[in-house]
Amino acid sequence: MRTAMLKPVLLLVALGFSSVSPTSSSPRGSSDAAPLQHRRALQRPRSKAHAAPSFCRNPEQDIEALSSPRDICRMTLFSSPYDMAGYFIKDLDFYRPAAQTDDGVSPVDFEQLAQRVQEGERLFSATSHEPMLKVQHASDGSQHLVSRQLPAQTADGPMDYTKLVNPFIGTGATSNPGNVFPGASVPFGMAKIGIDVDTYAPAGYNDDLQAPVRGMSILHDTGTGSSSGSFGNFETMPVICTDDDYQLCPTTLDNRKRMRAKGKDVAMPGYFSTTLNNSIKMEATSTRRAGLIRYTFPQSALDKQQAKSPHLVMDWTNDLPGTFKGGHMRLNPLEGRVIFNGTYGSSFASGLFQYNAYACYDLHAGGRQALGKFGVWAGDRFGEDTKLEGEVTSDLVRNTIGGQPVQAGALVSWKKTMNAGSDKQVLIRVGVSYVSPEQACANAEEEIPEFDFTKVVKQSQALWNEKLNRIQIANDTDPKIAQLFYTSLYRGFLSPNNATLEGQAQFLNTPSPYFDGLYCTWDTFRTFFPFLSLTSPHDYAEIVETYIDGWRKLGAIPECRANNVPGLTQGGSDGTNVLADFAVKYAKAGLPVDIEELYTALRSDAYTNAKEWNNGGRQIGAYVKYGYIPFAVYDRETTGRQTREGSRTLEYVYNDFGIRNVALMLGKQDDAQDLTKRSYFYKNVFDKNTKKFGFSNYVQKRYTNGTFAHVDPTTCSPIDPSNKPCSLQQENVYGVYETSSAEYSLFVPHDFAGLIRLLSNGDKEEFIKRVDNFFDRGLYYSGNEPSFQTPIVYTYANEPTRSVDRVRQVVFENFNTTNAGLPGNDDNGAMATLLNFHLLGLYPVPSTREYIIVSPFIPSYTLNNAVLGSVTVTARNFDKTSLKKTIPQGARAYVARVFINGEEQSSRCKILHEQLFPGGGKHTDVVFEMSANKAAANSCGPGGEKDLPSSLSTGGFDRF
Repeated sequence: MRTAMLKPVLLLVALGFSSVSPTSSSPRGSSDAAPLQHRRALQRPRSKAHAAPSFCRNPEQDIEALSSPRDICRMTLFSSPYDMAGYFIKDLDFYRPAAQTDDGVSPVDFEQLAQRVQEGERLFSATSHEPMLKVQHASDGSQHLVSRQLPAQTADGPMDYTKLVNPFIGTGATSNPGNVFPGASVPFGMAKIGIDVDTYAPAGYNDDLQAPVRGMSILHDTGTGSSSGSFGNFETMPVICTDDDYQLCPTTLDNRKRMRAKGKDVAMPGYFSTTLNNSIKMEATSTRRAGLIRYTFPQSALDKQQAKSPHLVMDWTNDLPGTFKGGHMRLNPLEGRVIFNGTYGSSFASGLFQYNAYACYDLHAGGRQALGKFGVWAGDRFGEDTKLEGEVTSDLVRNTIGGQPVQAGALVSWKKTMNAGSDKQVLIRVGVSYVSPEQACANAEEEIPEFDFTKVVKQSQALWNEKLNRIQIANDTDPKIAQLFYTSLYRGFLSPNNATLEGQAQFLNTPSPYFDGLYCTWDTFRTFFPFLSLTSPHDYAEIVETYIDGWRKLGAIPECRANNVPGLTQGGSDGTNVLADFAVKYAKAGLPVDIEELYTALRSDAYTNAKEWNNGGRQIGAYVKYGYIPFAVYDRETTGRQTREGSRTLEYVYNDFGIRNVALMLGKQDDAQDLTKRSYFYKNVFDKNTKKFGFSNYVQKRYTNGTFAHVDPTTCSPIDPSNKPCSLQQENVYGVYETSSAEYSLFVPHDFAGLIRLLSNGDKEEFIKRVDNFFDRGLYYSGNEPSFQTPIVYTYANEPTRSVDRVRQVVFENFNTTNAGLPGNDDNGAMATLLNFHLLGLYPVPSTREYIIVSPFIPSYTLNNAVLGSVTVTARNFDKTSLKKTIPQGARAYVARVFINGEEQSSRCKILHEQLFPGGGKHTDVVFEMSANKAAANSCGPGGEKDLPSSLSTGGFDRF
């Protein structure tokens, strides 16, 4: 594990929630060029089988009684003390050691800390007011702070699954980071409040302790690869000004930024805090469009600089990518209110687009605080450092000469604070809006009428538990798997950002739900939306309405929306597959989506030659004319970046397939027939004369005359040493996007039977050799979306046990519970939902009702769907010894038989959405009977071809 250890070394469960490591990262901006990549809570009955998972109950059991370190909710400490729920609880405000060890880590008197907790200095917990800690003496004489008991749960209330969420997974400052946002947010929160560090950190945060904190801002995205970052607007930074001299206050980015203290970053759903190396503590919690931020200034830190008053730098102009284009600022010292607005540029869109953001800060905490000094400041990196005490306004426009945007904002201090013991504490409320400053203030007042920090945390936690309780897993689930699962489930509800009532430009005053940060559907259509379909029909319907409304307003189904503007299209028009996936599963569910209008939007996408398809729509004319997207074509009717011809063709084909399925379902036979024909266009970009490693027929770009332009199929793969531009750069001349031709040559999700005929003349053994070679040669790139389906393609060749083996390998090699526990960008929950599908033992075929059965990592689980009902999936004879990268001989890892409500199914390789959820609120029981007999389980069933996963060319997907 890469996490820096605090001493003493602590034992038992090593599921580190440590948020910091000593790794370094390149400075922000060092990477080149283009960007890379309210619903009411519902009560749901729980299945009896999952009424009381042991890892979140057993309130009286002491950790010493455990014979093995299995239970997450009863864990002892790892690299920083935790409570039993896995939250960080270390808070050196409980004691002030006079000395430091040689490595700079403060020695902890666990007896004293536990005693103080018992005496009433309780640690933060949203679920329990009882002392939670006691001291355990290890055999080596060391002391460990452990849980005394678990929080009591009501018999009929939701489980507190937030205890299993580690928001720091995926925040590591690695060479291939997850870029996860660990700050405070509610599900799909528009307000995402967390710190911004001065290094490569698209979500504002990473765990690099060498990266100084520049402030805490209120808007972020999560999991994206935008090179300069996204949002990061309206930072605030607590500072101490020597002698309370206003003119000596550090205000500019370079002057105010400060390192964090070791081991002091804390996160759980709805809450985030960090402590700076001057001991100032920064905390945040949030609602959908507002939040509370709390800063604690130790008296000792103030004394050190002969200061009496806490000061706060409020940054108006510096967003993460540095795109400020003008705005205004107003400070009302009598009301204690500061209003900012600004115009900024998007993190993943054309420079032609810009967005407006507004913030409203309340600094008096309902009369419990009072401002002292106030004014405005401005500066730059070339000598300006100006503070104008007593001034309250500023209006700026865009500097058209370019260069670094101006740095400016407000600077305030307090003469009256809400003290925490001898320390000074200030609490500020902030509302955010995309419509107006007045609406930002109204959002704050409506969503947080009281300045009650703990209450807002509890409300946020309740919202998270409603989401997390939609899936309940067995009480004997491996604890690391449980943590991975619920952390991934959490991230699957973190975005997109619900900005309903906050639309701007064409979306101003739209009556439809409005979600920003779709960023981008190329990433999310494969697993994120199919996973949402399992448990969250209302959320799904609202997001689908956003896509349809985008078509109404803009004339094209959104592919990518970043920072309230159209983002860059990466491949196809993949919003089509989201709409198709929703339609084929929920057309008759009575949800507030007009399916006929949905199809009108889909049909428009299929038959409209978009004038400019970089930001939405498709290059339909050339695609239909040639049966593929040609290389070096002079398209006289449309405009767009004419690259990625091979991979765009494959994705256009899958777009057509999704639209075709909705047409078939609605009886639009002529459309369905035409789109079925187009669903076979994938064959037109495979070149039989391209050979590699003894195999032929690879995806290549193709000229208008039908000849192919040869590119080595390993170009842009992990074994390509040349560091070629393989993304949206114009220099990407390789015909594919963000992975190799070798990988794209295995991407035909709707017709693998046809692909196997194309690649190996239908010889399944030859196809399997090719897939094995692909993995063995190191061509598989786990960190990007085109790879998602590749590990399970063996099943289409009637060898499902190979898919099981490969998925085990992929999961254990690429995912873990450390900060570096993701193999690449989380991409708005795409990676999170991929992992969770693997853990459930399923894989979706998007835009259809079919799931591929693989092998669950969880003994049993229940999926609760508020519209359709519930399903419990049980892995009979589940064998924990199978949870290894290489499955041990004799481990029961393979699905031998499948039962639905007691009836055995012919196929053990596929299951349909309507089999899981027949509708009408019914409960379904599915049993996967696990076996160690690999040979006996290594086919899809006695039915032969009909038991294989469906393929279009063999009659699959013939009815919806």
